Amino acid sequence: MPLLRLPHALLISALTLGSSLAMAASTDQTQPNILLILADDLGYSDLGSYGGEISTPTLDALAHEGMQFTSMYAAPTCSITRSMLMSGTDNHLAGLGTMAEALQPFQRGKPGYEGYLNQRSYSIAELLKAGGYNTLMVGKWHLGLEPDQGPDQRGFQQSFTLLEGGAPHFKPSSVDPAKIEQVHYRENGQAVELPENFYSSDFYTDKLISYLQNSKKDGKPFFAYAAFTSPHWPLQAPKAYLEKYQGRFDQGYDSVRLARIERMKSLGLMANDAEPANPLPVNPKLPGWAQLSPEQQRIEARKMEIYAAMVDNLDHNIGRLIDYLRQSGQYDNTLIVFMSDNGAAGENHAQFYPPGAHTDNSYANLGQKGSQIDYGLRWAEVSAAPFHLFKGTTAEGGISVPAIIRMPKTQRRQGVERGIVRVDDLAPTFLELAGIAVPTEAPTGTSKHPITGKSMLPMLAGKGSPHTNDSLAGELFGNAYYREGSLKLLGMRPQAGFGDNAQPLQWQLFDVAQDRGETTDLAASQPDTVQRLKEAWLKYAEQVGVVFAAH
Repeated sequence: MPLLRLPHALLISALTLGSSLAMAASTDQTQPNILLILADDLGYSDLGSYGGEISTPTLDALAHEGMQFTSMYAAPTCSITRSMLMSGTDNHLAGLGTMAEALQPFQRGKPGYEGYLNQRSYSIAELLKAGGYNTLMVGKWHLGLEPDQGPDQRGFQQSFTLLEGGAPHFKPSSVDPAKIEQVHYRENGQAVELPENFYSSDFYTDKLISYLQNSKKDGKPFFAYAAFTSPHWPLQAPKAYLEKYQGRFDQGYDSVRLARIERMKSLGLMANDAEPANPLPVNPKLPGWAQLSPEQQRIEARKMEIYAAMVDNLDHNIGRLIDYLRQSGQYDNTLIVFMSDNGAAGENHAQFYPPGAHTDNSYANLGQKGSQIDYGLRWAEVSAAPFHLFKGTTAEGGISVPAIIRMPKTQRRQGVERGIVRVDDLAPTFLELAGIAVPTEAPTGTSKHPITGKSMLPMLAGKGSPHTNDSLAGELFGNAYYREGSLKLLGMRPQAGFGDNAQPLQWQLFDVAQDRGETTDLAASQPDTVQRLKEAWLKYAEQVGVVFAAH
């Protein structure tokens, strides 16, 4: 039984790309452009094309024109996904064995737990730059805070980035800032001051369009990475969007969630007889909608209205990028990839980021500058529909994300794609599309982890998932998964904190081809399968260097 993503696994064969391909820079204008768009904490069912009620016409049109994925896997949290995206390999090898903010004493100083994209990893931006691409980035980096760890040091020629994992979407206060406002913005490695009218999605789009305009002058293709921070907490949106969804969520959590699931079925994203995850709260102590007072319902509905406004505004800004590509004549020769970085976010952020002296969470100010709220576990269950759990876990709701890929015009294919892919497959896909060989040997004097993701180009041409005959495995915060075919072994630690993997795993087994909601545990009826997959996961953990707490 083959194991996927092992550091000594056979690399993507250069033979499939042609032996004449080289890593040398090229100015071949026939190379396609690449636009990678990452949303932050967007749930699986938030887009209209995935069953949501939020207005997302740009992404819905992109899904109709390209391929809409039902089984794209990310990692459980943001920086972990970003490490796999940039490196094309497992996060434990790339330096993000856990989030930098969550490093535990037993993990500190261990290989793969540096808390930033380490130098033993390739960077897709470095490889594309060497292959003749202009490399551009805006938005959230979250792969290192030090001067030698930023995007300007990992291959991006132009970049405007937030170094941390989260920040207000409006300009942070410089006077007595709250913890969430104590963040760093850099342009090409240099500290910058934000304009007074800063709103994250609007500003990042303006900046990326200016980079694209400047880069077009030399005739090279571009790799542009738009790492939006929307709809990540804190929930904030421009005033023009704040009233657009007034009253839309007054019916409550379960009503909205079940309506989304029915739309998914009508869209062909779910079988009519598919079993979604239980609509009851994951934590039975959480009240349902009927248990809330009228005032609590009013506040809860308002939170989701603001979240929807953020997603709506994000879609509008993605539309601005696409409009620019059309107007500049580059649209037909551009690969566009859109995905979320993890599942819906149910955290109570106030536990880690307390309000500041000027935080204003009054009802009248919710969603505006100075407010600091998230939408909580129950709305996260709605965004994660039809899946089980959410961000931070290895359940389907934590790692299954919406994803849309639109190929350049000459290679275009349309439809719903149900095959399995993962975020680390993007790097080799970009390289193959660009005609750049995946490196098979580390540069002299270095020790690089190989790119172990698999190119999706055959899949995008209708030839099936690159993972049909192998497996996927992962770990974060002590939680685990191992997927072999349609079987998924899910290992969860009860009440585990960030980075805490000292508690014993509780193993469950699901047939996710029939049960994406992870409703029916097969572990008791298939103990031999559970044992075999556990052993395979432990072998994976050894190969990639998962660090366990001492018992």
